[in-house]
Order: sequence, then structure tokens, then C-alpha cells
Amino acid sequence: MATHEPVAAHRSANAQGISVRTTLYDGRKAAQRLHVLVVGCGMGGLAAAHCLGQAGHKVTLFEAAAAIGEVGAGIQVTPNVSRLLRRWGVGDALEEVAVRPEAIVLRRYDTGERVAYTRWSDMHEKYGAPYYHIHRADLHQLLFDLAAPFMTLRLKSTVVSVDPHTPSITLASGEIVYGDLIVGADGVKSMIQRVVLGHTNPAEPTGDAVYRAIIPSHLLLEHPELKGFVDVPEMTGWMGPARHVMAYNIRSKKEFNIVLAHPDDGSVESWTAEGSAEKMRADFSDFEPRIRKLLSFVNSTLKWRLMDRKPLKTWIHSSYKVVLLGDACHPMLPYRAQGAAMAIEDGAVLGNLLSRLRHPAQLRVLLQAYEDLRLARTAETQRQSRLNQQIFHLADGPEQAARDAEMRQAMEIELRMMRDGVSPSEGLEGSPNQWADRKKNAAQFEYDADAAAEWWWRDVGEKTVGGMGTENMLSRL
Repeated sequence: MATHEPVAAHRSANAQGISVRTTLYDGRKAAQRLHVLVVGCGMGGLAAAHCLGQAGHKVTLFEAAAAIGEVGAGIQVTPNVSRLLRRWGVGDALEEVAVRPEAIVLRRYDTGERVAYTRWSDMHEKYGAPYYHIHRADLHQLLFDLAAPFMTLRLKSTVVSVDPHTPSITLASGEIVYGDLIVGADGVKSMIQRVVLGHTNPAEPTGDAVYRAIIPSHLLLEHPELKGFVDVPEMTGWMGPARHVMAYNIRSKKEFNIVLAHPDDGSVESWTAEGSAEKMRADFSDFEPRIRKLLSFVNSTLKWRLMDRKPLKTWIHSSYKVVLLGDACHPMLPYRAQGAAMAIEDGAVLGNLLSRLRHPAQLRVLLQAYEDLRLARTAETQRQSRLNQQIFHLADGPEQAARDAEMRQAMEIELRMMRDGVSPSEGLEGSPNQWADRKKNAAQFEYDADAAAEWWWRDVGEKTVGGMGTENMLSRL
């Protein structure tokens, strides 16, 4: 099976030295310093390494790959994550290398008719932080630069076993590394998850796979019917029977990212597996002419099988010395664009909580707070992602017509609000365009991981942990 090599980050995706000049947690550092072993150098692992390092802990990060890199694909940085990245000091780099979309537009697959529209240019005004589209390699590089000063990176270090009681990890080389806490950020096929649960959370086929490709934007600019996709940066979706397409600009509108969901025909669950561009074009031959023109520019594509996993009952080993993070405990389907966001939020909450560690016995309480704060939110986000698969893929018929009618109604309300400058009374709760649902948007995009951790400390932690003397605390745990 052919695979794609990692893609280099853009030169503007540079955050070197920024994190050592940035103060988090009001300068608070953990009085009890842990040696944290983070397994996995993805978005969540790097966010955790950065935040735990900022909290005063020693971090060693283990990565099986021989080099650090990401695949050639776009990713969405929603306000719940961009507020963290800006707080961490990379706001200017985001502005330089990413794109702020003006709206999300959903269209009918065969005609291109617009059936849904929600403005995104006012995200900062509404939710306190912007919405960005960015290349995965660029976001990964920014997170790596933030984490680098606070971690020792061990490449070519495959973890083959874990002792959750010591705790320690054993590498494929036979080396045993001891620490105080193990963070499993080792992705959807997590080995650390098996340690925590005693088994692997089963994966269920969604019936979908996705093609991913990036097109140089100058090719679109040369064709009048495609030029508007670059001139007015929007996230544009085409909804069709059992399939949909999402497309948007990245890298300062120099590249155009396209993702195409379709019925799975025997692909694998891998970010780097190569698909057939000819097969991709055939799978979407009944889509409108602009899609067929876009796909004519694609010479190679990534193909990824989409598997679903139910929320876990716990993320913490009973020893309270091993904890899960990111895709290792809540892998997301891509239909809501929240996979990396949830992993980065995890790292932020964990780092904030552990900045308050004063004694080893507090670790149990703080890790339990991490799970309590994160599990329900990530489970709800998983549910919303599954829902979009159903909404986008309706076959032509009465259900599809009813969906489109509801979406058009929400679009008319949005356009009227933009025209009249008056906020409508309708909340559009339950709209099939989930980005039009103001209640869902507020819950997803207003979320502040640091504020959640600080709230827990004020309302719960300070009473149960902060006010305890060490002897009293030990007697209770």
C-alpha cells in the first residue's frame, strides 16, 4: 500500500522561543514537580507537553516515528482552540499562515444551488476568538515550537508495554523509562488505552471513507467559475446521496483543501494511505461541473477509512498514574471539525490543573477533575459529529427536501440579520445546519479550557484539595 510522506511546514509557521516568553496560569508552577512521560507527538501530545511544561513539570515525549511531520491536509481551528493558541502567543503566526473564512455555505451536489449559509466573519465578535483554516503541518509545527523548550523528545521510541503501577514504559529497544505519570496521547489505535481499560474500545465502521487533496490556488484563479472560491474564502460543502464534499482555503489562500466523503470500498484507517485520483473522480462524476473541474486538478490523494468509537467509561487507570488524552480516548469523526480541537483542549485543562499540584497525593483528585471536566464535553462533540454524517448524506427524496427547506429558512434568517443589523429572536435550535444553531455554537465555541479548570478549582478544588494540609489530605485519600 502506497503512503504519502510528511509535508514540511510553511516558513511562516514559526513559534520558536515564544513559549519561554509567555506566562501561563498567572505564573503559577506546581510545587510538586512530576516527571511526565507523554506517548505520542500529535496535536494533543504536543499541547499537553507545552502546558505541563509551563506548569513546571519535567516532560519526556516518546514518538515511534523517525522524524516529526504531518500529512498534506487542511484542518479547522475553531474559536475554542484559537483562543488558547492566541493566549499561548502564536496569534500573529496564525494570522500570517492561516485563513479566516467568511462563512460556511452548503450546496446541493448536482446543481451547486446554495441551501445553507452561516456567517463566520463575526466569530471573534460573538465568541471572543477567530475561526481559522490552516494546513495540518503548520498547526503541528506551531505546537511543536511551543512545546520544544519544555520537553525532551525521544524519536524512534516505540512503546511496547506499560507498567501502570511503577509507572514505567518499555521501549522496543528494551529500555525501561520510569516517571511519575504517563499520558497516553498515542492516537486512535492507542496501546495505552488497552492498559487503562484492560481491553481495546471496539471500532465500528461508519460506512464512509474520505479522500483528501490540496490544489494550488492559482489553478482556481485561472478559471472564472472557480475564482470566487479563492476571492471570497468560505467553507463550501456539497451535500449528496451517501457523499459530501468540503473545501476551503489554507496557507494565506495559496492552497485549496478539499475533502470528499464517500461509501467505503475497502480502504484502511490511516492518515497516510494513498488513494486513486481516477477512482475519486469517478465516485463524484455526478456532482456539479465545478467539483468535476476541481477534481481534474488532483494528481494524488490521501484516502482514509472512517471508524467510529463510543465514549469510554474512564480515561484513568485505577493506579491514577496513567491517563489518556485526545484520540486515544475520544477519536472524532471529521464531520464537526473538532478532533484536534478536543485534543488541544485536553492538554490545556490537564496542564492548568496540574499547575496546582503540591503533593503526590493530590494527583488522584486532579486527574479525576480532568476526566470530569472533559469526558462529557468530548462525548457530546462525538455525538454531533455522527449527526452531521446523517444530515449530509440523505438520498434525494422527502427527507432531503425537508432538510433543505429547514436550512434555507435558517439562511434567510441569517441573511436578514446581516442586512438589517438586528439579531433575530430565533435561536435556530435543532437546525440541520448545526453551525446555525446558536445554542450549539455557544457551547462549542465559547468554551475556554483554562476557565473551565479555574472554575473547578474555585468551586471544588480549593475546598477539597487546596485547603487541606498534607496529613489531613492523606488521611482522606
